[in-house]
Amino acid sequence: MEGKIMLEIAKKIDSGEKVALVTLIGVNGSSPGRSGSIMGVFSDRTTLGTIGGGNLEFQVINSAIEAMEIGDNREFEFTLKAEGSLDMRCGGEVKGYIKVFQRRRKLIIAGGGHLGIDLYKLGKYLNMYTVIIDDREEYVNEKRFPKADELLCGDIGGILKNYSLDEGCYLVIVTRGHLGDKNALKAVVGRNIGYIGMIGSRKKVIESYSDLIDEGVDKEDLLKVYSPVGLDISSGEPAEIALGIMAEILKVKNKGTGKHMREVKVIKL
Repeated sequence: MEGKIMLEIAKKIDSGEKVALVTLIGVNGSSPGRSGSIMGVFSDRTTLGTIGGGNLEFQVINSAIEAMEIGDNREFEFTLKAEGSLDMRCGGEVKGYIKVFQRRRKLIIAGGGHLGIDLYKLGKYLNMYTVIIDDREEYVNEKRFPKADELLCGDIGGILKNYSLDEGCYLVIVTRGHLGDKNALKAVVGRNIGYIGMIGSRKKVIESYSDLIDEGVDKEDLLKVYSPVGLDISSGEPAEIALGIMAEILKVKNKGTGKHMREVKVIKL
């Protein structure tokens, strides 16, 4: 059973889901669970394995869900007596640990052109769950993106409109043209997402924003978009542009300053 639990946890992590592993690390006296018992807890409150059931397990599941939302590991300790917080009468005491596994961040690339390929390579190098979206079959296939986790072909705006997004998703809009970029942005702007970046010159960005405002998109939501996309570090080559975009994503993801490390950690001679 333990092997099955660990395999399922690995599967959930690989698919970008939140998951926690609960382990009983100490049991004194009578308890429904044994020391070393483990249980996987998933974001939809389903579980695999058990630490003994009853109110103990119920409370620990609640704690694991909260830990996943916060993103921190935690310990727990309960007295299984009538005067304890669980109103259980086993008579023992249990200690345990909740390990929250950080899920893989999801890099969604709207556009399978040259820049899309370079972004995909960087995303795989950083162990991100990669999604490629394009409306051309020849630009979104296994030959072009052999290790992509998802390949979606069709209307880009329509796909993004129906795609599940959250704070763990990072979207880069690099479609084949101005209209495709604008439609993709319209499908996601204002939604709960970790990062939205759109390629384009300042003139193009201003025109796109103006059009979207006329179509009812909130101006404040547009101002949260990173466009023109990326940090100012490239010579204009696709690979360097992609690196600048990924650097910006990491800056957002890790809440970094973007400063030179020698400015952050000053060396005194």
